[in-house]
Amino acid sequence: MKRYALGLITLLGTAQLVSSCKKDYLAETPPSLYTPQTVLVDSLGFEAAMAGLQSVVREQYTRSDEQGLLGMMQEGTDVAIPGQVQGAEIPYYNYSLLNAQDQAASVMWSWAYRTINNCNQIIAGAATAPATLRQGYKNRISAEARFYRAYAYDFLATLWGDVPLVDSPVTTPRNDFTRAPIATVNDFIVNDLNTAIPSLFLATKAASGRITQGAAQQLLGQVYLRMNKPDLAQVPLQALINSGQYKLISARYGVRSTQPGDYFADMFVVGNQRRNQGNTEVIWGVEQQLLVPGATTSAQQRRMWVPAYYNIKGMTLADSLGGRGLGRLRLSNWVDYRLYSAQDMRNSKYNLKRRFYYNDASMPATFGKRVTGLAGSDTIYNITPYTTKWNQFDPTDTFGFGTIKDITMMRLGETYLLLAEAQVQQGNTAGAAASINVLRTRAQAPQVTAGEMTLNFILDERARELIGEEQRRITLVRTGTLLERTLRLNGASVTGLTKEKALLPIPQSTIDLNVGATLTQNPGY
Repeated sequence: MKRYALGLITLLGTAQLVSSCKKDYLAETPPSLYTPQTVLVDSLGFEAAMAGLQSVVREQYTRSDEQGLLGMMQEGTDVAIPGQVQGAEIPYYNYSLLNAQDQAASVMWSWAYRTINNCNQIIAGAATAPATLRQGYKNRISAEARFYRAYAYDFLATLWGDVPLVDSPVTTPRNDFTRAPIATVNDFIVNDLNTAIPSLFLATKAASGRITQGAAQQLLGQVYLRMNKPDLAQVPLQALINSGQYKLISARYGVRSTQPGDYFADMFVVGNQRRNQGNTEVIWGVEQQLLVPGATTSAQQRRMWVPAYYNIKGMTLADSLGGRGLGRLRLSNWVDYRLYSAQDMRNSKYNLKRRFYYNDASMPATFGKRVTGLAGSDTIYNITPYTTKWNQFDPTDTFGFGTIKDITMMRLGETYLLLAEAQVQQGNTAGAAASINVLRTRAQAPQVTAGEMTLNFILDERARELIGEEQRRITLVRTGTLLERTLRLNGASVTGLTKEKALLPIPQSTIDLNVGATLTQNPGY
C-alpha cells in the first residue's frame, strides 16, 4: 500500500516537471467524462441516471451468480422448504450455519448500499441542478430517488436493525461507518417518503415502470406498521385505496383471456403484467423485456418455484407447465394441504398446479394419463404442487436460464392486507374483516368475520394472496412472527432457529474494512 502511494506521488511529480511547472496542468476539465457533475445538468442526464438506478434496484431479485439466493426469503419460513439445493440458501433453513461470513446476507447488504449511493447522487444532483431545469422536474426525479432510498433503508432496517445512515454521495473511500439507531433510520425513511409523495405522478400520468404516489404511500404504510404505529399506517393506505387510481382485477383480460384460466392468473401472464397492458392492480413492477438491450436479466424465479417435472419419464418441457424449472424450493405442507379452501380461486388449477399429466406424445402408453404413485428416488423437486406465477417459456431458450417476466413488487391486493393489519392492531376487527373480505370476494372464497381477525389470520391471508410474490422472510421479521410461525407451521424443515437469528449478520468483511470506527455486529454472530 505504501509503495503504491509513493509511486503515485513520484509519477505526479514527474508530470509536473515535464509540464514546466504550469499551475493549471492538473486542473480537471472533464466535460467529455460521464460523471455526476457533467451528466446531472439536464433531463437527459437525470433520465440516464434514473435508468442506472433502476438497473441496480432490479438486481435485488435478479442475480444468477448465487442461484439459490432467492430461497433465503422463502425457505426457513412458514411457506417453503428446500428442494434442489444450490448453496446460498442453506443457512436460511439450517440456521446453525448462519454466520457473519454468510454469502446471501453480504450480497443483499451490498445491494442496499449501492442502491442508496445511486439515490444520493441523484438527490444531490437535483438540489444543485441549473435553474434552466424546471423545478417541478427536479422535485419529481428527486422524489423517485427518495422512494428507492427509503425502500433500501426499510429493507436494511427490517433485516438488520440499526444500520449506518448515509445521506449524501460517498465519493471517496470511507472506513468510519457506525450504526445509527433504528429510530433515527425510521425517521429518515418517513421523511423521504413524505417529501416524495407530493412530487410523484399519479398512476394515470406516470410512464410505465416509474414510481408513483401510490407506491410511496404503500411503502409508508408498511414502514409505519413496522414502527408499531398502525394509526399512522392506516392514513396513506386508506388514501391509496380511495384514490381511484387502482382497481382489483375481477374479470378476464389480456393476451390469454379467450383461453382457459381465471382473472387472478391473468395478472401473472407475460403481456398482462403492466398497467398499460390492462393490469389496473399493479402499483410497482420491476419491468423486464425480451429482445430489448438492457431489459433482461438472469432472474431465477422460475428455476426456484417451478419443479423439474421433465425429469420424470413421459414428461417433457411445456409452456403450460411453466417451462424449465429446477425446483430449488417447494411449498410447505401447510401451504399445500391446509391453507386454502377448495373454492378459493387462488387455489385453482390455474394458480396452484397440483395435478400432472404425462405429456410426451412419443410415449403413447402413458401419454395423457395422470402422474401418480411415483416410485424410486425422491421427487421433492420433480413433481410437487407449485405456484404458476413464475411460469414462463421462451422457445428460443429451452434451457431456461433467465426468467423474462416483470417482478410484481406492489399491487392493490397487498394494500388491503396492510390496511387490515393496521386495523387489527388498533382493535378494529370489523374494519379488518371488511378489508379482507374485499379480497375474498374477488377470490370467490368464504367470507370472514370480525371474530376471526388476528395478526396470524392476516399473515395466513397474505400467503394465500401473495405466495411467490412477497418476500416472506421480510414480512415475518417485520411482524415479529418468524420464530413462532416457522416452528409451528414448518418446523420439520428448519434447524437451529432462535430469536437471535431473526436479524441477519452484518458482513464480517464490512466490519473488518471499517477500521476507522467500530461497526458492531448483531447479537448471536
